[in-house]
Amino acid sequence: MAILVILIPIVLIIFWLVSIYNSLVGLRNRREQAFSDIDVQLKQRSDLVPQLVETVKGYAGHESKTLTDVIAARNSVLSASSIDDKIKSDNQLTSALQGLRITVEAYPDLKANQNFLQLQQEISDIENKLAAARRFFNAATKEYNTSVESFPNNMIAKRYNFQRETMYDVGAEKRQMMEEPPVIKF
Repeated sequence: MAILVILIPIVLIIFWLVSIYNSLVGLRNRREQAFSDIDVQLKQRSDLVPQLVETVKGYAGHESKTLTDVIAARNSVLSASSIDDKIKSDNQLTSALQGLRITVEAYPDLKANQNFLQLQQEISDIENKLAAARRFFNAATKEYNTSVESFPNNMIAKRYNFQRETMYDVGAEKRQMMEEPPVIKF
């Protein structure tokens, strides 16, 4: 009888610790799965970029630096291996695509081309899906980080090397650009 009084609390504590560990594993896996959703959208966007560049090349042959920057940024996204590298290269591709959009403004015939319009619509759709995937990733990362840093989870997290992870961030330069009001010209 005395042994049961000792064993029952020990077993309950073990189950409780296992439960905390399993929830941390689940949250980490959810964050990784959320990034895979971003990865899929990045791959789709990267697959469309060469088509878009070739379409623009037909109209804007002398804008080669902008087009080269877009292709280089796209290749950087494809070759990035870690989550942080993919975030950095995705930000570069987003900047390069913005430069391409500015280039396109100078070519009214291109803006009326059906192939270009379809590609532009597909990229816009992927950008929206990518934004949603980034939000989901950041929510999963926030939930994971909160769990890793909360007591008593933080004791288990520290022991089993669960660490705070980075959010998907647009970076200081992009944030400054987004804070400036858009310039509208007619």
